[in-house]
Amino acid sequence: MPNYPKIKLFIDGQWRERDGDMPIVNPSNEAVLGVLPQATRRDLDDALAAAEKGFRTWRRMSPAKREQIIEKASLLARQNIDAIAHAMTLEQGKPILQSRLEVERGCDILEWDASEGRRTYGRVIPTEPGMRFLVTREPIGVVAAFSPWNFPFSSPARKIGGALAAGCSIIIKASEETPAGAMMLVQAFADAGLPEGVINLVYGRPAEISDYLIPHPTVRLVTFTGSVAVGKRLAELAGRHMKPAIMELGGHAPVIICADANVKKAATASVTGKSRNAGQVCVAPTRFFVEEPVYAEFAEAFAAGARKVKVGEGLDESCAMGPLVNARRLETIDALVSDAVAKGAKVLAGGSRLGNHGYYYPLTVLGDVPDDARAMNEEPFGPLALLARVRDVGEAVRKANSLPYGLAAYAFTDSTDTAEMIAQTIECGNLAINHFTASYAETPFGGVKDSGYGREGGVEGLGHYTITKLVSHKMSA
Repeated sequence: MPNYPKIKLFIDGQWRERDGDMPIVNPSNEAVLGVLPQATRRDLDDALAAAEKGFRTWRRMSPAKREQIIEKASLLARQNIDAIAHAMTLEQGKPILQSRLEVERGCDILEWDASEGRRTYGRVIPTEPGMRFLVTREPIGVVAAFSPWNFPFSSPARKIGGALAAGCSIIIKASEETPAGAMMLVQAFADAGLPEGVINLVYGRPAEISDYLIPHPTVRLVTFTGSVAVGKRLAELAGRHMKPAIMELGGHAPVIICADANVKKAATASVTGKSRNAGQVCVAPTRFFVEEPVYAEFAEAFAAGARKVKVGEGLDESCAMGPLVNARRLETIDALVSDAVAKGAKVLAGGSRLGNHGYYYPLTVLGDVPDDARAMNEEPFGPLALLARVRDVGEAVRKANSLPYGLAAYAFTDSTDTAEMIAQTIECGNLAINHFTASYAETPFGGVKDSGYGREGGVEGLGHYTITKLVSHKMSA
């Protein structure tokens, strides 16, 4: 397998090397993989100028030609899947099989967006003779995009795919902790013949880059995936400068386990869903509200499954869960578990760090977690499952809706009536019933309340990268 790649900036079709003082750390063994290059103010100015130039070229290209280039980039990424997955596992820790699946998912998104870009239809509105009302959808312009560390390839792919399919150019600030996935994706676009300036990739200190890019008049749209706190700050900055924004923020996903559900299947699915990416997923199932008659059975099955999850280095294909991304996440999970136990929660599986080298924490299941535990109110963003008893589905929905989060929610039931009731009353942007997949390439994804606004993916997501223009034409003066 290749070594970890040297990270570079990509501006106006050229790779740039820059110094930096931020180490890129392998969370499996705490070894330093490299150093993050930091964009200078001049680099950002060059990226803005390049994106403006690239937009003028790209928007005039036919949707069919844009589709060909995006699809070629996706094909090249698929052909390079082993190298991309290897680099992502080194920098982020997830099991190599999950890294490969992430590359495939990112390419699915690119291909769907590329195809949908050919269908950004307008319409003609009927009116009086001699007058025509024509509604068109045009690319909004230069996009400033900020992607997170937990999905180094698929999250940048979602933003790049939406922007480019709509005819926009993009400056993407990828994660400083997991930069290789985005860099290797951008390389695929460069090799596919993307015109210079259409994609620009920068790294550096997040606040410095966002504070410079977002207010700049060249930028016409902001898209961010990350924490609620940072999202609110960027949304405020965008609003101050009248920039529309797509905000995909944190979640604290509830799971309702109904008494009529297949409890063993629900527990098995929960182990897989909760252990994915070591629970470092904004849509990770976390708050499990279980109806009293099946609580004991579900808790026992979930805990037994959790204890069987093999935790280890991501390059070991026998491991189902890798480490947390950094020491801060390890400390946070440990503190949340201690708080919950102090308030009466029971440790059913896991509950303490594994070893003292690498950021490993087991899949942890806590039972009878009280409502006032910190973990029930703060997004853990780690391998922590919180179980609570409820009298009925109505109580479960009330508890699920009690927090300001509303990204994803899940329910397990064999009753169509119960499923419909939950669908009508749960407050979220994405509800999955009897499974744990919250989004697909062809479906819209996003949250409500503090979990953000706007959508990525699907027809709705592509629409955010366009503006609507009305042309009213009187045929004869």
